[in-house]
Amino acid sequence: MSLIRSLRRVAAALLCLSPAIAFSQTAPSASLTVVHCPALFDSVAGTMLGPTSVFIQGDKFQKVEPGVASADGATVIDLSGVTCLPGLIDDHVHLDGQFGKNTYMEAAHLNFANQVLRSTLYARRTLLAGFTTVRNVGDTDYDTVALRDEIAAGNVVGPRIFTAGPAISTTGGHADRTNGLSLELQGDPGPLQSIFNGPDEARKVVRLHYKNGADLIKAMPSGGVMDLGTNGSGPQMSQDELDALVATAHDYGMKVAVHAHGAEAIRRSVIAGVDSVEHGTFMDDEDIKLMVQHHTFYCPTVYTAVYVTEQAKLGAYPPAVTAKALTVGPQIMNTVSRAYKGGVKFAYGTDAGVYPHGQNWHDFIYLVKAGLPPAYTLQMATINAAQLLGHDDELGSVTAGKYADLVAVPGNPLDDISVMSKVNFVMKAGVVYKRDGQEVLTLE
Repeated sequence: MSLIRSLRRVAAALLCLSPAIAFSQTAPSASLTVVHCPALFDSVAGTMLGPTSVFIQGDKFQKVEPGVASADGATVIDLSGVTCLPGLIDDHVHLDGQFGKNTYMEAAHLNFANQVLRSTLYARRTLLAGFTTVRNVGDTDYDTVALRDEIAAGNVVGPRIFTAGPAISTTGGHADRTNGLSLELQGDPGPLQSIFNGPDEARKVVRLHYKNGADLIKAMPSGGVMDLGTNGSGPQMSQDELDALVATAHDYGMKVAVHAHGAEAIRRSVIAGVDSVEHGTFMDDEDIKLMVQHHTFYCPTVYTAVYVTEQAKLGAYPPAVTAKALTVGPQIMNTVSRAYKGGVKFAYGTDAGVYPHGQNWHDFIYLVKAGLPPAYTLQMATINAAQLLGHDDELGSVTAGKYADLVAVPGNPLDDISVMSKVNFVMKAGVVYKRDGQEVLTLE
């Protein structure tokens, strides 16, 4: 590892500890708290319960009782006119970046420190939108590992993070950050930068990710939209490379998410045993059958596909990106509908960062437009997403013993899914961060 990369890592850690960006997160009291919910979404059954009292001890749910109940000495939070839900989970975000009109210029000029500081803002917005847990699937130099740890330590406000670290790619692939640059800047990035070629190097980059603190692996076996290359969906990893990558990750206890737009890349990935397919824009009927057979989750990132198509029409991207973006939006709604009808299991993932952080709720609306029942979209963002993470014993439902993650929205999302854009109460691990639509945050 170069001295420069080492210093950048140290800078990331120090910036996350800076008093200028640190918010106090009062540890949950050991005393009992009771939240009165007029209605509560049961994410396991996919049904709406009536008035419910949720008992919280420290950072965990203690018990759930029907009706309005309390206990001697308990702190009562009385919510009215709302629907309570388990804390929401987004299984596909990029907290250390956000695309805008200057993104491609900033790639050459933005300091790593600026990127780290921005990530704390994006994390805070995500939490206040009701997403108490996220899976970060691709960053720069493991900066979200530092962000994860500082949020967990209470030094920065944000969701609980499971991170993949930098996405893994082959030379010239979607995660090769030198792709499309001038010859002077391209070089030949090797395994330390998550770029590999061949099964042996695939094993090495997985092991390096484990060594550097990643929770899971994100691989790019197909082309993508937002890089400067021209291949938007073709396969970019061979079957033996994927087989080696997935087997090694699973040996180390890490799940594998794959960015895959094209049908062949999806097929190879599912055969290799990946845990989830992200985007999946051009999946065909064979892919759908294979995903059902292999119990492969699908994170469709549906709103992002629509968003980049709209932005491309407005001239927001370079020509190479525009050409690819114009192809994904019209296709994704049909793909999502076919995959759902075909029996594929969905988890909620948005690709937030391609569009502004804190707007992760958009996918609920477009998933319903694609024909998914509102209750299922809520399950996608709770119990299903927790299952994909491998942490449904701790997250994803309001159940005794699980982390006390609870959010509320005005009205009933089963009748009007758009109310998911109006989260007005957020509790993570027993700590309230938003109440009556207002932040409950103070500078340290």
